[in-house]
Amino acid sequence: MTDEGADKNELKTGGEAGFWLYDLKVETVLDGRTPVCRHIEGESFSVEGEALVFSEGQRVSMYALAAVLPLLPAKQRETDANDWMSTDAEVACPDPHCGGRFRISRTNRRWFSHSGTTGLPDSRSTPYWQKDKAK
Repeated sequence: MTDEGADKNELKTGGEAGFWLYDLKVETVLDGRTPVCRHIEGESFSVEGEALVFSEGQRVSMYALAAVLPLLPAKQRETDANDWMSTDAEVACPDPHCGGRFRISRTNRRWFSHSGTTGLPDSRSTPYWQKDKAK
């Protein structure tokens, strides 16, 4: 990030250094073939910061989920409009005979402070996920 970009982020948050991440919606879609793994069209989960959030009753095959997990942190970050990570939204199930896919959509943007997310002892503050408890 350039110094200009860092200044812009600090101004947005009252001077505290940090970064933006997108929240994501990961939805099961089918491509017309019968799924092999447990893929129910329309079932979904969200990614909020580092958390996978499932609504009650929503389930995802852990084998199929293994294909999409490595891509989620990259999808959360700002990318160039021409980067494939910005334009390509569907990830296939790793079983070549399965018709299941995951559609990854960016939803909201969320601000994270450096001090609330770092493991560096001299830079640390209350972890971001404990901020509400600390008030």
